[in-house]
Amino acid sequence: MERRRTIVLVDDLRSFVDGRDAEVARTSAAGVELLGRYRDGRVDELWLDHDLGGDDTIWPVVEILERAAFEKRPLDIGVVYVHSANPAGVAKMAQVLRRWGYRVQIASGATDVGYLGGAAAS
Repeated sequence: MERRRTIVLVDDLRSFVDGRDAEVARTSAAGVELLGRYRDGRVDELWLDHDLGGDDTIWPVVEILERAAFEKRPLDIGVVYVHSANPAGVAKMAQVLRRWGYRVQIASGATDVGYLGGAAAS
């Protein structure tokens, strides 16, 4: 029996346009809590947006990943996709996560995620 792929999306507004099965966190706090559930499991794809509305950013989530790697127990993540529209945030996130050994792909502008139901970027 084949294991179901685990996909996690941390983004305040966007969703997967193809409707793929994913666990979604709309805030950094929800993202931290969601990743905590996978401490001893596997996440095949982790999609990260930088700006999560208001003053909220992805950094609490990134710090969890950093701390785990620093403690020599990195989370088991196949690929981290950084899909933010914030170029400086993308560069910094990718640099930090790669430094700790996570496999990162820049996916800004990817058609996988989009604003559903008429929502638009602010």
